[in-house]
Amino acid sequence: MLAMNAWFALVMGFWSILYLLDAYAKTHKRYGQRYCEFKERNGFQVTMAQVRCYSTCLNHIFLRIGQWKPTITRIWFTGGVWFGIIAMVSSIGLLTWTLVKSFSVEKKERVLTPVMPGVNLPLNQIVYYFSVLFVSGIFHELGHAVAAVREQVGVNGFGIFLLVIYPGAFVDLHTDHLHAVSSIRQLRIYCAGIWHNFVLVVAGVLVMSTLPTLLSPMYVTGTGVVLTDVVKNSPVFGAHGLQTGDYINALNGCPVNSIEDWSRCMGAIVYYPAPGYCMPIGKLQQMSHTIPLFVGYGGHPECCSNSSVSDLCFSYEIVSDANNKEKSYSCVEARPVTEQPRCQKNSDCLAARRTVCVHPFLDKSTKLIKIMKSKGKSVLYVGDPYLFGHSVSVSNYIPKYSFLPLSLPDVIDLFCRYLISLSGALAILNAVPCYALDGQYILTAFIDYALKVVLPNKGDRESLQFITLLFGTILLAFNILLALWTLFVT
Repeated sequence: MLAMNAWFALVMGFWSILYLLDAYAKTHKRYGQRYCEFKERNGFQVTMAQVRCYSTCLNHIFLRIGQWKPTITRIWFTGGVWFGIIAMVSSIGLLTWTLVKSFSVEKKERVLTPVMPGVNLPLNQIVYYFSVLFVSGIFHELGHAVAAVREQVGVNGFGIFLLVIYPGAFVDLHTDHLHAVSSIRQLRIYCAGIWHNFVLVVAGVLVMSTLPTLLSPMYVTGTGVVLTDVVKNSPVFGAHGLQTGDYINALNGCPVNSIEDWSRCMGAIVYYPAPGYCMPIGKLQQMSHTIPLFVGYGGHPECCSNSSVSDLCFSYEIVSDANNKEKSYSCVEARPVTEQPRCQKNSDCLAARRTVCVHPFLDKSTKLIKIMKSKGKSVLYVGDPYLFGHSVSVSNYIPKYSFLPLSLPDVIDLFCRYLISLSGALAILNAVPCYALDGQYILTAFIDYALKVVLPNKGDRESLQFITLLFGTILLAFNILLALWTLFVT
């Protein structure tokens, strides 16, 4: 809630300052007239909580694209009609199902989730969110514009806007031309926006699924993971620890060839007993700096004096001649121990009578993690595995050349994820037969085209349109209110 209040104050402050600056510039004695002429010439408007820019400079591009290969574009936009009708019907079913599930006692389902920066949107991903919204909005409106030219409907101009914090675009079509064409041609125009949003979704899926192949000339995958970020001042950060660009091959002997392997190995570290290491008893006693057990930090017994950061307390069992097991403890340097073969019990070690399986003697929330790097010494981490997991970021893509950015593949991947999610959401949302959305016009044109023979009376068709639009509007409003209630209240 504090983050939401801070964002609200920041946004309102920005728009208030911008509105006052616009008012001051318009009334300036020397530059006021020039400023007003500039705004009129470039279609620039500033109102409270909105800035928009309108231009006709793209009209010739729309004309050229719309007149290219009429047969191909006709097939393309007819495909959009089929998608638009299916999406409209599906959106009603989806919102109805969501509303019913939301009031179900067994399980509550949500489809609509308002995205609020700083609330349920990470601040470091704001750029992805707004850039995808902007791209999706422009591509949506370009679809309308090109389809309009294809159907001989004039395009007056194209514009972009910023409403509060949300970017968008709009296309200004010649209304008289639009109403004069047939219903099927209107459908091609009205459905073109959500059709192009769906095309963006497909493009995002294709790029994501083929990204390793697309980037194969520059990045290697399947041979490990690379650290794209290490939190400064974290326990693993430093010249003798982990740094950005390190390649990781294994965690506690668990092979790591991908992010999936990384997650699996981290899960094994958290949920399964830590591995032990086979140590000769003589060498163990020679290396030992053991002191009598004492209660250390957090109430856990310790056998090291903590005078050296490289020492760690290990426990092991010695089997006597009478087959009695005696538990012993040794404080030894951790690195030489972790270089020995792994084990879980003494019998896993060769020459078991002269070798014991030593285990790190740690509390339940602390783990010893051996991080194997492709170059240099391995890194030993003793602490909370969750803290370690949150201290580093990894990627599947290892650059072939040093000048390639580590984060580029993940930037592309995350952008595609946002594109699939937001562009798909815009397609479904705009397909809802609701007032002020594309679904309103799609429904009107569809009823006129498909039911003109069944309902020859225009008044009957308008009544059906009104009832359907009213139902769709109420359904969408209830889903939005329920989503806001869930986000801010529950």
